[in-house]
Amino acid sequence: MLIELSVIISVYNDKETIHQILERVKRVNVEKDIIIVDDYSTDDTREILEKINDSNVKVIYHSENQGKGAAIRTAQKHHISGDVVIIQDADLEYQPEDYPRLIKPIEDGFADVVYGSRFLGSHRVFMFWHYVGNKLLTWLTNLLYNTMLTDMETGYKVFRAEVFKKLNIKSNRFNFEPEITAKVFKKKLRVVEMPITHYGRRYEEEKKITWKDGLVAIWTLIKYRFVD
Repeated sequence: MLIELSVIISVYNDKETIHQILERVKRVNVEKDIIIVDDYSTDDTREILEKINDSNVKVIYHSENQGKGAAIRTAQKHHISGDVVIIQDADLEYQPEDYPRLIKPIEDGFADVVYGSRFLGSHRVFMFWHYVGNKLLTWLTNLLYNTMLTDMETGYKVFRAEVFKKLNIKSNRFNFEPEITAKVFKKKLRVVEMPITHYGRRYEEEKKITWKDGLVAIWTLIKYRFVD
């Protein structure tokens, strides 16, 4: 069975990396279309995207900055032609070369959703408090949803397209990750974790995720345990 991918790339002020990540995604030897959602970049990212001339790449522009969750929701409402949906960040932390490994459990009929775990594969050494925060959120996920994930906050989440299209995503920002995880497990979908290679940013380049985002994630996990 030949699998076709729909790759969703959420972009915000990624002028330094968008060209490279796009070329690496294109080089993966799997049939694919690419949906890029620019979340109202204020650097030169939009100018770079406007020069793309490729029938397999669709670019959608937000008229205001809304967040990663909103960008994924925009792509979800767009025409998705693939059998499998992969969410790809626009930076260089996650490696598109892992796609064949990530889609294999779905391709073989063993999974509806695949999580690429940074803790099962090769990875740059994490900052201690980021590691603790991730482990806390993952532990809470396992407690609330009776599962055994190692990396709830991973950026590599892969779905059968039919499953992805039916997920009712409401979160706009980084709380997208716990929300979609909660809904995947509440639907009792088959989830497989696979090791990935992860190269985190340099410390000074770390995304501006704070303890407040962690509190929002905790509340999101608890809330969606009891409501849709």
